[in-house]
Parts: sequence; C-alpha cells; structure tokens
Amino acid sequence: MGIMAHNEEANIGRLLEAVVSQQTHQVTVTEIVVVASGCTDRTEPIVQEWASQDPRIQLVVEANREGKASAINRFLPQAREKIVVLCSADLLLEPNTIEELVSPFVDSAVGITTGRPVPVNDPETFMGFTAHLMWDLHHRINLRSFKAGELIAFRKIFERIPRRTSVDEASIEPLIRGQGYEARYVPAAIVYNKGPLTVDDFLRRRRSNYAGHLVLRNTLAYSVSTMSGRKILGIFLGNLDWRPRPFVWSWAVAALEAYGRFLGKRDYKNRRDHSVWEIAKSTKDLKAVAKVAA
Repeated sequence: MGIMAHNEEANIGRLLEAVVSQQTHQVTVTEIVVVASGCTDRTEPIVQEWASQDPRIQLVVEANREGKASAINRFLPQAREKIVVLCSADLLLEPNTIEELVSPFVDSAVGITTGRPVPVNDPETFMGFTAHLMWDLHHRINLRSFKAGELIAFRKIFERIPRRTSVDEASIEPLIRGQGYEARYVPAAIVYNKGPLTVDDFLRRRRSNYAGHLVLRNTLAYSVSTMSGRKILGIFLGNLDWRPRPFVWSWAVAALEAYGRFLGKRDYKNRRDHSVWEIAKSTKDLKAVAKVAA
C-alpha cells in the first residue's frame, strides 16, 4: 500500500491507525509505504513513530514537493507485491475497505479496482451539499461504467506513470485496461474524504482535474467516463431532487462544475501545468465520519 502525503499531520495518524487495524481474511497487507513530499509540518515524525511500532510501515522522504505522480513513481519501484493499493493521506477507511477493494483480484481477469468515496461534509451547508452531490454522481456513473477515484488497487505491471499528470488514478486506468484487464467498481470499499469548504477550493480542484483529463484524452487517446457531459447530465436530471433548496443548490453546483471545466479547458489551451497543484487546505483533517446513503 502506498500513501502519498504532503503536510498531512492532521490526518496521517488516523489513516495509519485505520490501515494497520484493517479486518482482512483473504487479503494480507505486507507493506505500507508513506511517501512524504516536501513536508514542513509534523507528518514525517508522526509516520516515524508509527513505523517504530509496526515494521510494515516505511517512510520515503522527498525533499521537495514535485506532485503526486512523482510520489507514486517513488513508491512503485519499492513495492514488492503484485497487487498495490494507492491512497492519499487525507482519507480514512472503513475497517473492511482493503479486504473489499483487493478481494476481486482472485479473478485473474481483474486488473484494477476502485472504492466508493463518501464525503464527511455536512450536507446541510451549500459546500457540503456540493461534495455529496458530486460524489453521489461519481457513484452512479461508476455503477454504469468504471471511473477510478480516491482509492484504487491494481496489478503492478508497470513501474512508472506519466510524471506530469495531475490525474494519477485516471492515468493508471489506460495502463491497466490497455493490457486487456477488466476494471471493477467496488462500492462496498468505502473511503471517506472531505470536500472543499470554499468555492475557490472547489474551482481550484475541478479546473485541475479537467485540464488533466484533457491532457490524458489528447495524449493517450483515453477518456474517463466522467468526460461525457451528456452522460453526466442524464444521471443528474434523472436523480434531481425537486424540493426547493436541493433543486436550486443542484443547479448552482452544475454551474460551478461547468465554470470549473471552462477554466480547466483554458488552462489546457494555455499549457498550464497542474501536476503540482495548489493545496486545498479546507479538505484536510477528517474529524467526522459520514453515513453512507443507500
């Protein structure tokens, strides 16, 4: 398991506790590699303390922050197992998440899996509603066609991913599926995240993602399923909540997403590099755990 971290002192201890406490039967976690990139807080000492208690935990330090793809490329050559899990340090896992995520690999046809991200944000606030709506759409799209996100597992059939990508999970999809392997969504593999608390942070993340997906589409001729505006609109309309506040907020989120994509398209045309993105500080520190809607 590779955990990518930059200034994650607020959450890294909770994440490592969740990882070492995983309930597994078919799966064994043999390595937990934390790549700390350009950290200026207490991330490294916290990981070192955990490593002193559990020999599976290793700390790899990048002196400078060079982007998540760079951190992944530090991790992959060190991973000894044939199945690897990638996780950002600003996430939390359910006790059985790794078991659910990795068990499908007993089928030799499966090459990559992804779990279900669930935001911990308060849905009664606008930005909390935004996070829940976005990830619910992601879930519904995944039920129809695969889209990797937040937490993934895959067969280690390569040593590197494109260094300048800002969409690492999406960049791994074609590397696996291009070899003829199947991709599988595992909604029972719950991973908790925290959506942006400000509009600025939301737009920063969405423009970076869309620009990265445009690079992926136009360099590797691979489009993730969420690139289809028609598909997203159909699911959005089919699940629209017609009560006054959710209805208005839903269309406000749609407008923000459209604007974020416009900014991302402009960034792509201007060749703006998003591989080292600006941190959205409001997405850190997962103090609450959400309940999954049926």
